[in-house]
Amino acid sequence: MEMISQLLPFVFLIAIMYFVIIRPQQKEAKAKKEMIESLKKGDKVITNGGFIVVISKVEEEFLSVKLNDDVISKITKDSIAKKYEDEA
Repeated sequence: MEMISQLLPFVFLIAIMYFVIIRPQQKEAKAKKEMIESLKKGDKVITNGGFIVVISKVEEEFLSVKLNDDVISKITKDSIAKKYEDEA
């Protein structure tokens, strides 16, 4: 009985860490993965570098993106921060 009372605070702390830190990170990672999988040609996205680009081709691991009318570049899907939504 004494051993259980000593372990109870540790179990409680682990439970709090799970619900405050681990679970929200897992939900955020799942939402980002779904967002990346749903990208298609013509979508505007913001890269981790801060560029707003337009997707011109979706591949297995990479995206071909247009920086402007003349420049098309290839980036990894992991370098997408979020989808860009026009506020207009």
